[in-house]
Amino acid sequence: MVPDAHLLIVDDDERIRGLLQKFLMRNGYMVSTARDAGQARRILAGLEFDLMVIDVMMPGEDGMTLTRDLRKRMATPILLLTAKGEASNRIEGLEAGADDYLVKPFEPKELLLRINAILRRVPQAKAAEPTRQILHLGAVRYDLDRGEMWRGDAPVRLTATEAQLMRIFAAAPGVAIARERLVADGTGVDAAQQRAVDVQITRLRRKIEADPKIPRYLQTVRGEGYMLQPD
Repeated sequence: MVPDAHLLIVDDDERIRGLLQKFLMRNGYMVSTARDAGQARRILAGLEFDLMVIDVMMPGEDGMTLTRDLRKRMATPILLLTAKGEASNRIEGLEAGADDYLVKPFEPKELLLRINAILRRVPQAKAAEPTRQILHLGAVRYDLDRGEMWRGDAPVRLTATEAQLMRIFAAAPGVAIARERLVADGTGVDAAQQRAVDVQITRLRRKIEADPKIPRYLQTVRGEGYMLQPD
């Protein structure tokens, strides 16, 4: 496994997204998810990933089309998931620019082994030209690699819970995240007291927003949760 590797899973099946995310995180990876090609593009506009796992059979723009387009502008490894196992489908996926092709249903362990194998082939190139992932929030910038926040040249101190919240939000910019997910991802807040998340969000806004009462960057999405919307 490549230390601290960040994966993006693109699949329209919420259950599969959740299962793969939990499995891969348990095996040491940072994992973000997208429900379709459009959401994947929005996430990719703000973050870089070490590998993408993309489902072929998605409504709207399918995974094959998304892979072809992404390959025109980035070299990030892509592993395609599909229910079609014919040789012609595998060839089409590889011709589209995928690095590997896994047929559903599959054992999560096999996916893990394939991801490990792909990443073992590419870390040298990544290490030769390191890139820092910085999110800009007005006068504030957040360093995703270090988990540090700065306002100009002054560091902004984050509590352990605030730091964990920022890691969760920064991994999926522009995506609404429910309170239940914020609790489940280890913010230290008791699941029976989800309202405590609101308190933590209020405190975090004071460190990010020019006017915490009218948040521009850490937004409330009615009925869905909270969303980080960087510049």
